[in-house]
Parts: sequence; C-alpha cells; structure tokens
Amino acid sequence: MSRWKPDGRGRLEKAALELYNHKGFEATTVAEIAGRAGLTERTFYRHFADKRAVLFPSDNPLPAILADATASAPVPLPPLEVVTHALIEAAPVYEEREDLVRQRQAVIAANPELQERELAKLAALAATLTQALRERGLDTTTAALAAEIGIAAFKVAYERWINDPDEHTLAQHIRETLDTAKHLTTPAEHAAATDNVSFTGQQGTA
Repeated sequence: MSRWKPDGRGRLEKAALELYNHKGFEATTVAEIAGRAGLTERTFYRHFADKRAVLFPSDNPLPAILADATASAPVPLPPLEVVTHALIEAAPVYEEREDLVRQRQAVIAANPELQERELAKLAALAATLTQALRERGLDTTTAALAAEIGIAAFKVAYERWINDPDEHTLAQHIRETLDTAKHLTTPAEHAAATDNVSFTGQQGTA
C-alpha cells in the first residue's frame, strides 16, 4: 500500500492555516506544517515554494477566470457591467472554500507584509481586467478606470462577505457594492435610497 495519503496539498493548506492563526505566520515552520498534516517537508515543497505560497499560490485561477469572463461578456454591456460580470464569475473560487478563505484572511490581516502582498495581488488582477477590457476594444483610460473601480469595489465586497453575519454570498456583495459605485456621482438623496436595497431584490449577471 502506498504511504502517500490523498489530497496532500489540501491537508498541508489546512494545517498551515490552522498554525498561522494559532502561532502566527512568522513563528510557524514548514516542519510544523508538514508534521501537522502527517506528511514530510519534502512533500510540502513539492506543492509549495515556501510558507507564503500557501497564501499566494502560483497556480491562482483568478486571472484566467477574469480574462475569460470579460471576453465572453455580452457585447452591449457597458464597461462596469462587464467587470461586474467577470467578478461574479470569479466568486465561486472563494465561496467554494469559504472556511479556508476566512482563515486565510485572518492570517493576512495580522501581518503587514502579507497585507502588502495581498494588495499587489489585487493590483495584478486589475491589470488583468484592464488588458481584457482593452481586448474588447476599449481605450486604455476607460479600461483602466473600469478595472480599478471594479477591483476597489471587489475589495469592499470581499471584506463585507468575510464579516457578514447574515451569510449573503460573495456574488451578492459584489453586485450590491458595484451597484453602489455606479451611484457615486448621483445626488446624495438618491444615493442614500440605494443603501436600503435588499439582497433579495438583486439579480445576478449570469
């Protein structure tokens, strides 16, 4: 019988996040992660380059999902709706791993260096969206503005989802936050009215 148990990567990720939250990211060693997962350090390095790679994997699927969803969005959609569509298409990447995502966020929130790395990741996603929008025929300025607004709104939506006591989906938070962004230039009384829109009254972009 093989000595290797299934889903080694998943077990290592789970063990790492538990230790990062219990001991702190800096205080946790690769040996401790591997031991908690019942695997060897060699196996850890087969899946991850270092401790940070558990939090920021090199095979992150988000860039490809955002690029593909932007490319496949209906042509008549305005730029910010295209971005909304793409971000909602990416939401399952987080929603399907909700417990691990919440643990990951707690680790990052406790470490300034990791927070900088997270901001760099978001900047890279904005660049991906900008390029995808340019490939749809948008000029550079419009594409960059739509992408940056979208990622800024996603950051707010993500934080709301992480801390949401009512357990709305990330996709719902993305839709509501980007709808709010569209009203930033409207009169204050109209913008205030949009704050009272319930999740149940919203529709997705699928």
